Amino acid sequence: MMPALRILMLLVLVAVALPLRAERADNEQPVRIESDRMTLDDSKKVAVFEGRVILHQGTRTLMADKLTVRQDDRGFQRGVAEGKPATYREKREGVDEWIDGEADRIEYDSRAERVELYNSARLTRDKDEVRGNYIVYDISSEFFRVQGAAGDATAPPGDSRVRVVIQPKGGNGGSGAAPKAPPPAAPSGR
Repeated sequence: MMPALRILMLLVLVAVALPLRAERADNEQPVRIESDRMTLDDSKKVAVFEGRVILHQGTRTLMADKLTVRQDDRGFQRGVAEGKPATYREKREGVDEWIDGEADRIEYDSRAERVELYNSARLTRDKDEVRGNYIVYDISSEFFRVQGAAGDATAPPGDSRVRVVIQPKGGNGGSGAAPKAPPPAAPSGR
């Protein structure tokens, strides 16, 4: 396979790394990645993007200091985004809701269909929010598990418990209409 074609395939694989029930049309959009540096080891099927990494695909946006994407022999991908924090944002399919996430490390495993957020992890959907030291989301079953950092001596103070905020349905104090989420913010020069 030609090296340029392999690079293109890896870029597409990076886009697969953020599927949390996002707009289906996102998968049909081009992947645009900006970074200060990129290395590709074609023989090991590993691409590494470093320095103010910004990935856009449709409504998806991922920002990180470093993004590593690996593909195994069977075509499954594993992506790791690292930052202080690494963040992502995407629109949910069929509803006017956005999912925002952040953590020091965000991992995606296409074989297991699982997203994991590590260290100071936060997920929000509209005004609902969950925080913990570790969040795992099983995409196929739509199952979440959140853990605090109890017993973790390296966790910052106040970060040892899971915190959840669930807003009453109808939003805005019962006005019935939830506010529309603003469009993704422009990169802030991370």
